[in-house]
Amino acid sequence: MQDYFYSLMDYLDGQLQAGEVYLGYFSGEQSEFIRFNRAKVRQPGSVEQRYLELELIEGNRHTIGQLALSGDRAIDEARVTTLLWDLRGQLPHLADDPYLLYAQTVQSSETVATNQLPNAQELLDEIISTVAGCDFVGLYAGGGIFTGFANSLGQRNWHSSFNFNLDWSFYHDQDKAVKSAYAGFQWNSAEFADRITQAKQQLEILKRPARSISPGCYRVYLSPVALHEIFNLLSWGGFGMKSQRTKESPLLRLLKEPKQRLHSSVTLLENTADGIAPAFQNKGFIKPSQVALISQGEFLGALVSPRSAKEYEVVTNGANEEETPTALDLAAGTLASTDILSTLEQGIYINNLWYLNYSDRDACRMTGMTRFATFWVEQGEIVAPLNVMRFDETLYHIFGDKLMALTAAREFIMEASTYDFRSTNSIRLPGAVVDDFTLTL
Repeated sequence: MQDYFYSLMDYLDGQLQAGEVYLGYFSGEQSEFIRFNRAKVRQPGSVEQRYLELELIEGNRHTIGQLALSGDRAIDEARVTTLLWDLRGQLPHLADDPYLLYAQTVQSSETVATNQLPNAQELLDEIISTVAGCDFVGLYAGGGIFTGFANSLGQRNWHSSFNFNLDWSFYHDQDKAVKSAYAGFQWNSAEFADRITQAKQQLEILKRPARSISPGCYRVYLSPVALHEIFNLLSWGGFGMKSQRTKESPLLRLLKEPKQRLHSSVTLLENTADGIAPAFQNKGFIKPSQVALISQGEFLGALVSPRSAKEYEVVTNGANEEETPTALDLAAGTLASTDILSTLEQGIYINNLWYLNYSDRDACRMTGMTRFATFWVEQGEIVAPLNVMRFDETLYHIFGDKLMALTAAREFIMEASTYDFRSTNSIRLPGAVVDDFTLTL
């Protein structure tokens, strides 16, 4: 795909008129999908697709179009030519954009991954044999993801990644299920079997009579997957320069005087170097390997898109247009995994959260529901599954004065979304023990 994309952009170079600049952004994938239900294959399939986003610029006027690429050179050259003429026809009718900013210093790069994924049939046989006898439901998505950038100034960037994500559940009854996932770049049978064993152990606990507890404040353990839901909510408007300058960020109390701080163990990065997303974006800017967002509880920086950089006269760090993170990384704590239950002592072990939203955005107060395998713990032992509860709690308690410990072990979580394309977003998180966590009903 790389050579094909570059040759197509070389062709486009020869089609430009004086004063025109183009930015080309390529997205492609070669993916295998397998959907499971009741431990049987219900829908296997594969997808190969390629798309080109083309932005045409003349002065401070610009317009964008997208087209699907067939892989046939003659067909795609004709499609690109047609799109170019369509965009060219729009430019005279557009106003100048005062916040247009694109990379004009050429910085080419290349990241080419090695495919270490097993054959799909071998993988399928292993999954089916390992989960035999369980009500296993889930989706496997794996294969190559390809991203490229080119412009008429001569810049060429390429990024490829071969990875997999098996997102699945063991279902018991009604709302009781154990949800888990296994994702990575190289399939490890022993690690997969270990995750299945852990899930089966939790499934056995789910078969016990469920317990209901009264609303109130409880000590809780939030798994990395549960924290993932919290950071998903924070990511929309929490870390972007635009939302901070327009006072829409839910993290404003970390920014305005007197500044509020989080717990000193909280250090958060946008860690592009260790993620799976490309280190460049569709305006041609190269992302730094890391952007420090929070350090030892203190807010340090923001994700700055080129547009925000121009508007607020700051330097861009290559953030996407939405200024959402693609590779968040929360530093590990010191709590050993074997000490989670004893530290919890009496409280709630929360594996999953869902339906999160803000109940008070200015206070970064969130509400949502517990989901799937949530357990009541007594004397450092899991004793019963809990019925679904709603929580309502502020980030300044969860990661502030009520945070007791972060785990030393962290989990690398790949976003499971396959809408349009398989997602390249990822996050690395520990678990957290939090005191006085508020459950409302």
